[in-house]
Amino acid sequence: MNRDNAPVTRHGSPITELTKDALLKKLRDRTAVISVIGLGYVGLPLALRFSESGYRVIGLDIDPAKVKQLNEGQSYIRHIPTNAVSAALKKGFRASTDIGEVGKTDAILICVPTPLTRQREPDLRFVIGTTEAILPHLHKGQVVSLESTTYPGTTDEELKPRIESIGLRVGEDVFVVFSPEREDPGNQQHTTKTIPKIVSGVTAACLEVAKALYGHVVDRVVPVSSTRTAELTKLLENIHRAVNIGLVNEMKIIADKMGIDIHEVIQAASTKPFGFVPYYPGPGLGGHCIPIDPFYLTWKARTYGVHTRFIELAGEINSAMPEWVVGKVAGALNERGKAIKGSHILILGIAYKKNVDDMRESPAVELMEILKKKGAELAYSDPFVPVFPRMREHYFDLRSITVSPQSLKDYDCVLLATNHDSFDYDLIKKHARLIVDTRGVYLDPAPNVVKA
Repeated sequence: MNRDNAPVTRHGSPITELTKDALLKKLRDRTAVISVIGLGYVGLPLALRFSESGYRVIGLDIDPAKVKQLNEGQSYIRHIPTNAVSAALKKGFRASTDIGEVGKTDAILICVPTPLTRQREPDLRFVIGTTEAILPHLHKGQVVSLESTTYPGTTDEELKPRIESIGLRVGEDVFVVFSPEREDPGNQQHTTKTIPKIVSGVTAACLEVAKALYGHVVDRVVPVSSTRTAELTKLLENIHRAVNIGLVNEMKIIADKMGIDIHEVIQAASTKPFGFVPYYPGPGLGGHCIPIDPFYLTWKARTYGVHTRFIELAGEINSAMPEWVVGKVAGALNERGKAIKGSHILILGIAYKKNVDDMRESPAVELMEILKKKGAELAYSDPFVPVFPRMREHYFDLRSITVSPQSLKDYDCVLLATNHDSFDYDLIKKHARLIVDTRGVYLDPAPNVVKA
């Protein structure tokens, strides 16, 4: 005991409680400064939401072009309006490439990519690199929250020991939490504010801080017992979707062999008021989560001696969809006396889903790669992606073309890969020689439409 009868170093001591209480007060009073690392499809909406809720926010990204645009009041993500960025700037938001800025903040939210290696194993280099980059700037009274989707154990096994290696005690000096992102780019019905937020903490004190951190910016916080539970919750959400899409993609192939329209089947099954949830087939899985997350769990499960046969089978089916679609293109062209080699093919929509500019893991790009190898002459039209972006593993020196009666005459085949609402499907059907529809846009039979 010291002179004031207050222990100062052990867990649960007044100094520990003061550290936590001071942080909780800042979060409650909205005097806490928030830093968000990674200003992409997850981090930027989150940063804007904290700003909108009255917090001062510093956004951090390694891309100086993005930082410049944001500081000029411009949004570089189509579904995020520029006026939202301008409003945040007026409230004190600013963007920076200087990771040292986290030292000036009370909360550090990590929203960096978690891709796969070429061997389809988890690639945590962005999470680990970011964690190690913030270590020199961490201090007592901060909360660190990981939002990146990852396998169970990442927060405990990767973040916690690194933070404690510099002498800070997790749950006493700093608070480490995991709260998985649940963004759905382009979804106007469900926003960062309205989507329930899963929160967890390494310790009970960390969980208390997590609830306070997010409780003032989202409508509903859902606490769970551990970071591992939260990590697995996120994986279950996306694996549930991946498995069901794999099922309906397999059903599509069966229906095609039987001369049955799978979309008519889904419509009919959807009339059942219980026990059925519609999922829709497509040319393959896209986005940063659904094509990748199952592999995070299968990899981790192997360390426990568990073989995730069901999940891996769904992954195999979904991964095979681009090749199956190209087979349908080849068959349709062949019936018209043409081969893929030398054919002019227009890819309609290259974003991974409709009405967004998000190209991550887009199956349209895989289709383009396969068709290019087979000798096709390619073009694309996508109002959300005017210039084909430089991606980690793919690049085409192409710009989006305008779809018109005249331009459609130049193509032997229109491959409908992404069903943006902005396309004039009646015009395309009227003037295209051949349409291979991977999205079920054309439900009524037509001589120039082949369903894939």
